[in-house]
Amino acid sequence: VKSPNFCITSSSSIRSKISKNNKMNQNEFTELVPGLPEDVALECLTRLHYSTHGVASRVCRRWCRILQSKAFYYHRKQTGFTHKTACLVQALPSPVESKPTGQPRYAISVFDLVSGIWDRVDPIPKYPDGLPMFCQIATTEGKLIVMGGWNPASWDPIKDVFVYDFMTRRWNQCKDMPEARSFFAMGATGGRVFIAGGHDESKNALSSAWVFDISSNEWMELPRMSEERDECEGVIIGSDFCVVSGYDTETQGRFKSSAELYELSTGQWRQVEDAWRSSQCPRACVGVGKDGNLTCWAESDPNVKVGACGVDLGDRTLVTGSAYQGAPHGFFFVENNKKGQSSKLTKINVPDEFSGFVQSGCCVEI
Repeated sequence: VKSPNFCITSSSSIRSKISKNNKMNQNEFTELVPGLPEDVALECLTRLHYSTHGVASRVCRRWCRILQSKAFYYHRKQTGFTHKTACLVQALPSPVESKPTGQPRYAISVFDLVSGIWDRVDPIPKYPDGLPMFCQIATTEGKLIVMGGWNPASWDPIKDVFVYDFMTRRWNQCKDMPEARSFFAMGATGGRVFIAGGHDESKNALSSAWVFDISSNEWMELPRMSEERDECEGVIIGSDFCVVSGYDTETQGRFKSSAELYELSTGQWRQVEDAWRSSQCPRACVGVGKDGNLTCWAESDPNVKVGACGVDLGDRTLVTGSAYQGAPHGFFFVENNKKGQSSKLTKINVPDEFSGFVQSGCCVEI
């Protein structure tokens, strides 16, 4: 209660928002925690670690409504009580007694930066034996979104959309993507997921783009980009969605040096020239400096030259990759300084079961 982060003004504000969002009257908050003033009680809930939210939500209906509300999430974020974790699409280890056969199976690995603990998210019920191959992941408002990819059994492109809630520890299947596409750009912010580019089932590069609203479970088509962009990468810069590099149908494999930025404020695309090294595939290895300029993790250090993937966790970035094709997959930390420049890579040890190849990743602020 005596924490310096205690702020009765913000507590009153969040209490008002939660009450409005959940249509609750003032009396419902008088005994949020018996014997404590409502503002203090709310601050106690705010300080609960996210791993306890599932149990706490079963205490009573009021607690459940508060913990699940969007206003409560943003209150925790504003007051510094969210936790940044790295969620990685990672290859599962092969059984010791058998030789690797066929394509590797993938799952979502979770690395808690503060505790250093590695964990694994339960499989998607529809795909119990492994994630769809080349699926895309993104995060917004503490939730993890998995979208698209190929059916791991038939290799057919799929339109499935799944959202994982870390509070309930459950997957929810949402409305399908409007059309099947592979190797597209994806980014999420403010409860919305943006996708653009990639290629269709006939391997034709796409310039189309869509946005998915998680709360309404609806898709809306966006204006097309000025160019087709297959095997592009999506990143959120500020509040805008940036689609990095990619190539046309006729120039397969020849990556562009340009990027296109979808400005949420205007609803229009803006092309950015010379944003990327044209010979480099941007998949999973795009970094964003403090100045907003794009960087390539594959070029940051010889130890991550192959299969590089970077996940920005604030003060540090988790970078994975190999020195050469077939080399062991390494895991490193990079300290991010205030000038936007990154320091040298520092190798970290990870449990054997979490040492597999990382296909992609994102930072989830839970």
